[in-house]
Amino acid sequence: MPSPSDRPVPTRRPAARRKRGEGQWALGYREPLNKNEENKKNDDGLNVRQRIIDVYSKTGFDSIDPADLRGRFRWHGLYTQRRPGIDGGKTAILEPEELDDRYFMLRVRIDGGQLDPARLRAIANVANKYARGTADVTDRQNIQLHWIEIESVPAIWAELEAVGLSTMEACGDTPRVILGCPLAGIAEDEIIDGTPQIEDVHDRYIGSPLFSNLPRKFKSAISGCTAHCTVHEINDVAFVGVVNENGEVGYDAFVGGGLSTNPMFAQRLGAFVKPEQVHEVWAGIISIFRDYGYRRLRHRARIKFLVNDWGAEKFREVLEKEYLGYALPDGPAPAAPLPRRDHVGIHPQKDGNRYVGFAPRVGRVSGDLLHVIGDLAEEYGSGRVRTTAEQKLVILDVPPDRADDLADELEKHDLQVGPSTFRRQTMACTGIEYCKLAIVETKQRAMDLIDELERRLPDFTEPLTINVNGCPNACARIQVADIGLKGQLVMDENGEQVEGFQVHLGGQVGATFGKKVRGLKTTSAGLTDYVERVVRRFDAQRTEDETFAQWVQRAGDEDLK
Repeated sequence: MPSPSDRPVPTRRPAARRKRGEGQWALGYREPLNKNEENKKNDDGLNVRQRIIDVYSKTGFDSIDPADLRGRFRWHGLYTQRRPGIDGGKTAILEPEELDDRYFMLRVRIDGGQLDPARLRAIANVANKYARGTADVTDRQNIQLHWIEIESVPAIWAELEAVGLSTMEACGDTPRVILGCPLAGIAEDEIIDGTPQIEDVHDRYIGSPLFSNLPRKFKSAISGCTAHCTVHEINDVAFVGVVNENGEVGYDAFVGGGLSTNPMFAQRLGAFVKPEQVHEVWAGIISIFRDYGYRRLRHRARIKFLVNDWGAEKFREVLEKEYLGYALPDGPAPAAPLPRRDHVGIHPQKDGNRYVGFAPRVGRVSGDLLHVIGDLAEEYGSGRVRTTAEQKLVILDVPPDRADDLADELEKHDLQVGPSTFRRQTMACTGIEYCKLAIVETKQRAMDLIDELERRLPDFTEPLTINVNGCPNACARIQVADIGLKGQLVMDENGEQVEGFQVHLGGQVGATFGKKVRGLKTTSAGLTDYVERVVRRFDAQRTEDETFAQWVQRAGDEDLK
């Protein structure tokens, strides 16, 4: 079987003329325009794997080339974590080597969120042996470990790869993990099972040098879920299950979604993509990004800027004429998403069994807890477990008469199947505990917030998302939350600089970004009081069936402060 690099892929001939522009390869300018681009040109990030195995794991942290340490290591899921004791005020001041700890975060990519007993136990074992028991479920269905030493990395890879897991291209300027519905193939109401398409794209292209030097990261989603749990609206590329006018099942394609400091929703190409075409349409879209993407300025290097400048019509035209070589038919738009996209609770599968979705606290688990989840999944179900894009987990294939017993067992470990709104819909990024970009604490702050809101507002049951982020980069999707909290330093009542948050209100995925009220910030210490205050006002003023986001649009600024 040919390797991914041997397989044909849609491509175009670069223009003969050389034009600086935005550093777009397709326009003839291939010379590096910044240090990141120079680093990638000097050596493919995929090549660092062998140096880790043969050199760095034997000679130790101090032997690592800085270009590998803070660059190419990401191609295999490794980031240096933040050195303990450095406060948020130093984040933007210190040099990278001053922020670096001698330990790493390691991201295990879990395409489609699919875990079996062997995979779950392998991650749990690695967490306990090499990561001080740490494990966090991310909002991209991965699991992140911390406190990893370079000497341990080859052994970790061996354990993960023995069960079909990998850290390859979990980070870096690469095609990262492909999101998929955790209920793919089992949901009663799914439009199409996206698993074969996820596997097809993964097996053809992940780890291929064809796409190992992109302008920036590239996030994908492929799903036929009616809840739209993969949040296609904020992915670089997404394929969403639809049925066309002839009754054929396929996908609607979206491109150019992303958040961070310049949030944009993805645009529909308006094309109907047959299941067997997904891999080549995906390859055509990522090839456009590789060839036409902006490489001059790092902060403009995401595909969303290209799509925003071109528009969906031109993007589709270039895709069809220059990369696919054929026209795609027009197709229908997907239906609206459900109010909650997380698959929490006990629900029927199409085979008569049940799936049981549960909520750890803001995605934080541990090696021991992963072992418990694996044991319960095998005792009550088939052993299959899924991660979600909302920092949750799901156990599949549970007989109807055993689902409640499983829920009771999960509750004993604080894994709630019937959580409060606050437990169910609060997310948090890694924060200052480990992240070198963070300014404030997030995980523990969010956990404390959940506990206190449950105590103060025990009867509040309306859908309400609270997303807590440690910096402006929006890993926790602050702009599309009902209450989005962006970590920053603020002044307290004594005029002292302390940890706090800028507040975004009324964001909705695919509809609107959160509203920023002038001067609306809160200290970390005052966060719970603020959230309680605004939630009580919403509860008192809302009309029947009015959502928090709708109320925010009509509420006065004083009601939002």
